[in-house]
Amino acid sequence: MNDWKNSKMEALKKARRVVVKVGSAVLTTGMGVDMSVVQSLAKDMAELHRQGKDILLVTSGAVAAGRGVIRQAALDELPDRQAASAVGQSRLMHAYDEAFGVYGIVSAQLLLTRDDLEGRERYLNVRNTLRTLWGWRCIPVVNENDTVAVQELVYGDNDCLSSLLVGVVEADLFVNLTSAKGVFSQNPAENPGAVCHTCLDGIGSLDLDTMCKGKTVSGTGGMHSKLLAAKRVAQLGVPTLIVSGREPDRLSRVFAGEDLGTWIPAEARPISKRKYWLAYTSDPRGSLWIDQGAAQALRQGGKSLLPAGIVRVEGEFEKGSSVRILDFQGQTVGVGLVNYDSEELKKIMGLKSGKIEQVLGQAPYQEAVHRDNMVLDAAL
Repeated sequence: MNDWKNSKMEALKKARRVVVKVGSAVLTTGMGVDMSVVQSLAKDMAELHRQGKDILLVTSGAVAAGRGVIRQAALDELPDRQAASAVGQSRLMHAYDEAFGVYGIVSAQLLLTRDDLEGRERYLNVRNTLRTLWGWRCIPVVNENDTVAVQELVYGDNDCLSSLLVGVVEADLFVNLTSAKGVFSQNPAENPGAVCHTCLDGIGSLDLDTMCKGKTVSGTGGMHSKLLAAKRVAQLGVPTLIVSGREPDRLSRVFAGEDLGTWIPAEARPISKRKYWLAYTSDPRGSLWIDQGAAQALRQGGKSLLPAGIVRVEGEFEKGSSVRILDFQGQTVGVGLVNYDSEELKKIMGLKSGKIEQVLGQAPYQEAVHRDNMVLDAAL
């Protein structure tokens, strides 16, 4: 047996808390929610629940379910999608309630926006609510709150939301259920000879844009967003399984040792949960371009970013905001929280730290971004 298979079986054996994400392509048809799929998923998760595992289900499908009811072909604008979600969300949740009820399991609904995880207090409230529900042996069902989210608060797809919740709940495994059987070497629709990867190791070093031929143009998900989510949770030390959501008994079979889908191992040296939250719960408010020496100091030396290494400041942001750090070639070095606002950084960029006070009248920090508040190689 290969080493990755040994580590996979060990990870499955130890997995106590599992985040399961299912997409619209799996759950819905043109007529709305496919109850046979919902019932199949409930049966599968009920078996893991019976084994004592904590399950968190992140589901798409509300907009598609609403479209099936109102028979509206095009939902191009945000208000259209919000209204369709309002129609479809209750129907989607009712389907889950009925399906889990067959096994005596109580389901609970949580609707989230980006704002709910960006603020620390709300973040903790979400975590505490989920822990309480698991203590009651419920299965929480999470969806993005499309009906109230404005553009700057949306995650864009539930792959992103799921990857963040892996960190919130300290999950041991992330399962992404898709319409495909896994991650293929090429698009199987274009190349019938394409093979499904059973294991995709070293995801942190993969160029996902090239691998997926650019980001998906079909909906907000697609394989690019699924691999990006896997890349994120791998940094947290959590493996991902990408597998067909329409395969019967897919979860039970995987936990029994059957090789289904694509296994993506965790990184050997995970980042802290605090840094994970820092990197992914909010969009960067601006960008700091740095010179070659600063990029090398950050990547190889584990240093903080000093004003001297900054060559350009983009965007308007306050002190404490999240910013993207770019090297001289425009490649992302990482993200971090700034010690100065954008106007102050424009005044002190390129200067040695000893001159900060001369320019600003005070120098509370020597660093523009401290190493403790920075995440390198963030999968943004």
